[in-house]
Amino acid sequence: MTRKSISSPTASSVGPYSHAVDDGDYIFCSGQTPLDPETGKLDPGGVGSQTRQCFENLFSVLNEAGLTHKDVIKVQVYLTDMDNFTAMNEIYAQHFDQPFPARTTIGVASLPLGAEVEIELVAKK
Repeated sequence: MTRKSISSPTASSVGPYSHAVDDGDYIFCSGQTPLDPETGKLDPGGVGSQTRQCFENLFSVLNEAGLTHKDVIKVQVYLTDMDNFTAMNEIYAQHFDQPFPARTTIGVASLPLGAEVEIELVAKK
């Protein structure tokens, strides 16, 4: 399999990984934390604002691959507090049209840089 790395100047990496990998058929986006690309700092606005920033970062990566939110088929959301599910879900719903992508939401003990949410996704070319 040939892997092609995809990067976006408006997404951040906090480790040695690609923003996304293109395998020829799918784009696999790494989890994005809610880092503001202008400041390089974590969005301080709570889980709703952080969810919005995660999607801005992810969609900028998709844009570099020539894709949009309409090409997303699977999303994984990681929350440090499942009590934030409703707030995350409200913002999530604003970013996709029906039929919605498949999704899994997982409660985790912690996320990089103290984020409340991290989101990863898969899109089909």
